Amino acid sequence: MEIVIRTVDADHEDLKRLIEQLDSYLLTLYPQEEIFTVQLNKGHFIVAYDGEQAVGCGGIVPYTEQIAELKRFYVDPSIRNRGVANHMLVHLEHLARAQGVQELRLETGEPQYEAVQFYIKHGFEEMERFGEYTQCESSRCYVKKFT
Repeated sequence: MEIVIRTVDADHEDLKRLIEQLDSYLLTLYPQEEIFTVQLNKGHFIVAYDGEQAVGCGGIVPYTEQIAELKRFYVDPSIRNRGVANHMLVHLEHLARAQGVQELRLETGEPQYEAVQFYIKHGFEEMERFGEYTQCESSRCYVKKFT
């Protein structure tokens, strides 16, 4: 397996399809009102490919000048635990640092146990809920500060 990461536009078909898969999955875990949207045109998004097959996506969206949020980070379940998420995260962290970001935040939830463990393994620490997640009891927020 050789993973290739491509930067894509907000209207890219593979990105939209993967986000739809993610949203369908999230609906099995959370009520609709606890699934937060993202304005794709506000961020920088990638799609991971194994050959010609789109297998993962993710992006960074500016929160402030020095803070970005990791959004719509997803790997197709059929290809998980093969390093795709790690490859994508490293790529997005490099992109964030190149843009002067000093802090990368994200929101997830306890039902996504594997995601929580992945983020902790990669240096994210739990933080207070922020922004639109402040009042959402199921939200768990994490931060990774770049030095």
